[in-house]
Amino acid sequence: MTETPISVSELLTDPAGVPRARAMLQRAEWAGRAFARYDKPAVDAIVHAAAAAGAAGAREYAERAVRETGFGVVEHKVLKNVACSTGVVEHYAGHDYVTPRVDAAAKVVEVPRPAGVVLALTPSTNPVATVFFKCLLALMTRSVVVVSPHPMAREVCGDAARALGEAAVKAGAPDGVIQVVDEPSVPLINALMTDERTSVIVATGGVPVVRAAYSSGTPAIGVGPGNIPVLVDATADLAKAARRIVDSKSFDNSVLCTNESVLIVTEQAASALLRHLKQAGAYLLAPDERDKIAAMLFPGGRFDIRFVGKDASWIAAEAGLRVPNRTRVLLAPFDLVVPEEPLAHEKLCPVLGLVRVPTARRGIDAARAVLRLSGRGHSAAIHSTDPQVIMEYGAAVEVLRVAVNVGNSLGSAGLETNLAPAMTIGTGFFGRSSLGENLHPSHLVQWTRLAYNRDPAEPFGDFSGLTPWQAPAGRNGPVPPYPVASNQRGDRPAAAGGGGAASSQARSELNGAGRLGAP
Repeated sequence: MTETPISVSELLTDPAGVPRARAMLQRAEWAGRAFARYDKPAVDAIVHAAAAAGAAGAREYAERAVRETGFGVVEHKVLKNVACSTGVVEHYAGHDYVTPRVDAAAKVVEVPRPAGVVLALTPSTNPVATVFFKCLLALMTRSVVVVSPHPMAREVCGDAARALGEAAVKAGAPDGVIQVVDEPSVPLINALMTDERTSVIVATGGVPVVRAAYSSGTPAIGVGPGNIPVLVDATADLAKAARRIVDSKSFDNSVLCTNESVLIVTEQAASALLRHLKQAGAYLLAPDERDKIAAMLFPGGRFDIRFVGKDASWIAAEAGLRVPNRTRVLLAPFDLVVPEEPLAHEKLCPVLGLVRVPTARRGIDAARAVLRLSGRGHSAAIHSTDPQVIMEYGAAVEVLRVAVNVGNSLGSAGLETNLAPAMTIGTGFFGRSSLGENLHPSHLVQWTRLAYNRDPAEPFGDFSGLTPWQAPAGRNGPVPPYPVASNQRGDRPAAAGGGGAASSQARSELNGAGRLGAP
């Protein structure tokens, strides 16, 4: 094929980022065409190599993510990084997104086709885990991926993506199967989103980022915000419920969008639950303390991102409060779930709203009210042993996953339930999303169906053992590099990077462009 070369001078004279975007997508398109011909053993080797590289750096990247963003807890990020690398691969070990499927009874042959070029927009709150997750799902389906990290997590995400890309290429993947945007900017990301060579955008991040993806004209998978209600009734094991709620709300200091936002407890269970919550590390704020916390977290009625992912004791100290050293969650009681109540809204920090209700039925109403404020389609949780209450709750709340007797942070994310493990949680039609479940590899593969005449008199062919794919040459020798004209080789991008085509001077100048994204 004929490639249009992209030079350093072009990058320098156009800081809007369009030439760089075009260079990355040319390279991705080339890699995608090559990768789409790989067979299952070759794909498996690449996926396992990339996952192993991610897991090997899980702790280093967790530490760096906390330093770079100021969010979360290192140990919890290590757990997520492992779960979204080798853990994801183990979960899908029995799945095949490469080999054709034959249904002789229906007389249909299904041939898998990769999505192509995936643009992965990743957040600052769960940066590396989301990079690992999206890259590996793309590799499982023979898709290629361009990672655009949030600017607040740019360096650690860039290195994490490059590590996976280098491991994939060493295992036989085409050069450029994973690329990363080194200097995210609004013009560059817009160029990537609107280019016809981008097959699909998978957007995880703030509402403006997701809306931009959907309005780009390119097929997009985006997710909405969470605001998780959790209902506890008198039939629950209250000691377990309290421990699970505190563990979940404090997990990675509540940066997961699946963290509980408002605890709704029936009066019959309230006293005992509060006692167990205190034993588990929660601190019940007095009315004046609650007011200080609410005013500090929501100045002008909007959540202050300065408190994203900070621990409970730090938040209390910022408000001038003294709490026990072992405090992991601040419980903030309020009376009514109404738009004017700031504590009824999403809080990406270990501050948990608390509402008492006379009955489970009233609790269901309160949960519905929480979701009307924000979080429709996302998730909810319940701690109960009454199947009727659980069923009524699940049928009433407008969400697409309800975690039962488990902390919602890891429950709805599929790490402590049998839902698909994911860092991208679809909110469906409730939440104005095209995705109604946890993102998994089948969302990045399409199937060409060879459908025979259903007349029994028309014979069906014998397709057993047939596959249009083949082992790549790279399995037995070096992987062919991305083809660049000889007079342009000095400008060629690095194997897994997005900015290797530019000098450090070019990167410095491009760094002045507008920044994109929210936590």
